[in-house]
Amino acid sequence: MKKIILVSAIFLFTSLSFAQEGVKVEGNSISTREIAPVWPGCEGSELSSKDCFNKKLNLHIKENFKYPRDTKGGFIRGKSTISFSIDQNGKVADVSAVGPEKAVNQEAIRIAKLFPKMKPGYSGGKPKTIQYKMAFNF
Repeated sequence: MKKIILVSAIFLFTSLSFAQEGVKVEGNSISTREIAPVWPGCEGSELSSKDCFNKKLNLHIKENFKYPRDTKGGFIRGKSTISFSIDQNGKVADVSAVGPEKAVNQEAIRIAKLFPKMKPGYSGGKPKTIQYKMAFNF
């Protein structure tokens, strides 16, 4: 009887010590929750993490975007869809852009590479690379 209690206590202790944030176990099913990267300054924000991320992202773009100019000095406007990822270290990686105006795409890539280091995203309690794809009209 003592062995059963000891084995049960050890099993309970080890299962509790390996519990991870974002992992939920119910019966025979295990579900993991993906936690998005957090923009610097959003850690204790009153806004939700997603709303704060979007607000900081838009502010970053407004402050850093410089309209490219054509050969006559006029502003080049256009739509660009950028793809990037936030890696396990919270850094921007794999930045690319697609759109009809090459100069606008290059500017979108330049801005994305200026994103600050973030708190990385998590899945199953472990840092994970999170992919993003966003369309911008400039």
